[in-house]
Amino acid sequence: MQRRTITIKNALGLHARAAARLVRLAGSFQSDVQLARCDARQKIVDAKSILGVLMLAATQHTELEISAEGADEEMAMDALCALIENKFGES
Repeated sequence: MQRRTITIKNALGLHARAAARLVRLAGSFQSDVQLARCDARQKIVDAKSILGVLMLAATQHTELEISAEGADEEMAMDALCALIENKFGES
């Protein structure tokens, strides 16, 4: 199992378009992928569920823990972290 903590950097946070990109990317991997808030709310959701990801209500500077488990967990983790680090392709 792979786990990493990452911070949402883009100004609009994990809004609908960014969430859709994340869910689409997570869905392209066989591994089970989950996201969890690192604050007091500690919601844990399936990263392949748009409703779950949106329910995180992750604004700019929110810390999330990504976990991936499965055959391609390392590739999934690297790709998802890169997407978030690159601010979902937004400026």
